[in-house]
Amino acid sequence: MKIEWKTCFRVGISILILFLCIHYWENFAGLVSTVFGAAFPLIIGGVIAYLINILMTFYERHYFPKSQKSSVIKSRRIVSMIAAVITLLAVAAVVISLVLPQLISCIELIVAELPAAIKKVINWVNGLGILPDDIMAFLTSVDWQSKIGQIAEVLTSGIGSVMDVVITTVSSVVSGVVTAFIGIIFAFYLLISKDRIGKQCDRVFNTYLKKSWYDKIKYVISVLNDCFHRYIVGQCTEAVILGILCTIGMLILRLPYAAMIGAFIAFTALIPIAGAYIGAAVGAFVIVMESPVKALIFLAFIVILQQLEGNLIYPRVVGSSMGLPGIWVLAAITIGGGVMGITGILLSVPFAATLYKLLKNDLKNREQSGTETCEVISE
Repeated sequence: MKIEWKTCFRVGISILILFLCIHYWENFAGLVSTVFGAAFPLIIGGVIAYLINILMTFYERHYFPKSQKSSVIKSRRIVSMIAAVITLLAVAAVVISLVLPQLISCIELIVAELPAAIKKVINWVNGLGILPDDIMAFLTSVDWQSKIGQIAEVLTSGIGSVMDVVITTVSSVVSGVVTAFIGIIFAFYLLISKDRIGKQCDRVFNTYLKKSWYDKIKYVISVLNDCFHRYIVGQCTEAVILGILCTIGMLILRLPYAAMIGAFIAFTALIPIAGAYIGAAVGAFVIVMESPVKALIFLAFIVILQQLEGNLIYPRVVGSSMGLPGIWVLAAITIGGGVMGITGILLSVPFAATLYKLLKNDLKNREQSGTETCEVISE
């Protein structure tokens, strides 16, 4: 086999780069971290643009789709983007207006009722006789009202001097606002110029990559985009349905904080599998401060609702669109959560669906090509 000097040169360069990365790993990791930190606002902008684009493409398909007027064609992009942003802001405003008042009253109730609840628990433990008398005497003599007030004061004032807390808070807020502002501006630029940017990327890849490589990369990106699009739309639809059903059911059962817990259940439903348990636990904790009986009723209602959601809503809304078996969903969530926490849980399912679909299509193509080869040989 003839080996060209270009091949040897590329292999040598690759080995040299790999050696430098391993030998100077700390410096390389620091450089990557610095670049990532500098590009973080742009990454945030890309994520925002991708999320808005899902709703934006929906409006573009329904904004005078049959019209060929130049004014309509020119205004379609900007009108659809404005409509998508207004829709998201309206949804956020409605959720905040429903949740915030009840959340404030819930916190006030917890602060007011927590000392009495602690005393009930202490009396219950005292009746069991599992703790020594000196410990029970100490727990009984504690003024839990003042202790909770001290804890709340520490949480609100922070640890350390007030000036340090103020400076840290202000710097964090300013940094977050600047990052968000740059990200939003970059997102709007991407949305307005997405066709032109797509053509530019297509020219660059066609010029510097082989056609076979570029076709494979474009295919992988298309599958990844399709899986993420289906996952986001399906999860949001399923979360809205579940939140509405939870709110309606709690209103019918006359359970407290229906709007707030329904919105929280909808939010946690964005987390596959684990979100249901998180929402149920937090909702039960909020309700138990007002009535333990109502908390038990809420848990029974959530169990029934989760069965309805798992057997009817999720398979129809999300499961069929993703095409990923349940066992692999559980495996992806477990691995993603262990590696990246909540972010890994949210991203693991669409990534797993992408790998599953790519592997499934590749196996299908290889099996078909193998069958055709066997038929040719037999002939």
